[in-house]
Amino acid sequence: MEEQLLETAEEQDVDGSDAAKLVPVTESIRYRRRAQSAEKKAQTLTEQLAEASQKIAQMSQEVSGLQIEQKLTRRLAAAGAIDLETVLLVAKARMEGQSEADVDRCVEQLRKEKAHLFSGPVEAPASRKTAGAKDRAGQPRMALEQAATRAAKTGNRADLQHYLKLRRNVL
Repeated sequence: MEEQLLETAEEQDVDGSDAAKLVPVTESIRYRRRAQSAEKKAQTLTEQLAEASQKIAQMSQEVSGLQIEQKLTRRLAAAGAIDLETVLLVAKARMEGQSEADVDRCVEQLRKEKAHLFSGPVEAPASRKTAGAKDRAGQPRMALEQAATRAAKTGNRADLQHYLKLRRNVL
């Protein structure tokens, strides 16, 4: 086989520059196999890339949905939702297909339409007593503490009995 190649190479040397282009058959087969395997690898890699990009797009949609749900949950909790899960399901059903900017409007609309799912209006805390007013509930406690310390210091039975009497009345 090599002899034939050498003969053809000598003939082509005489004819022109085709001698440099001749390659043994086994080498050309090997090159062809390597090229075919490289093409297969390139094709599988492009398929894997397409799958990965599809998964990334799906995951980004899921993440954006979760972010909207989390924002909605925070707003509903701040609005005073009694049953957060129920209100969240209703709000998600209403917000289907809408953008993230509609969260506040949806919460307000739910609060108006489904008031029974939200707690009543937040009341302002009761005002404190002025400095001149005396607290009645603190008086017996203070007297009880004083009687206890006095009975502990003196060890007198009368002081102990007075403390126990106060304790019975307060508790």
